[in-house]
Amino acid sequence: MEIWSVELFKFISLPFLAGVPLRDSWPKLREAAQVSFFLILGVIFSALSYLYVFSESTLCNNYLMTDQKTVGYGFMFLAVSILIYVLLMLFTDQRQYFEQDSG
Repeated sequence: MEIWSVELFKFISLPFLAGVPLRDSWPKLREAAQVSFFLILGVIFSALSYLYVFSESTLCNNYLMTDQKTVGYGFMFLAVSILIYVLLMLFTDQRQYFEQDSG
């Protein structure tokens, strides 16, 4: 049984309890910590994609085999996208995008 007021509270409170502190703390991290966070996330998505795509049996009773492979390829796409983003962060000067015009 779902209580609509509890569901509404979940959707309203999540951005304020998780999103605002995350948005506030992310710029305070050093660039090396941000890059390492994305690299760890990329490794996790890579491992999950390998597990989901190359598993011989279904990993979850709710997934069909084709659904499991679709999720695996989605994880693979996210891992490659994160790798491209990390390379972009490493080989471009990010400071030029955050400088404010005082003129």
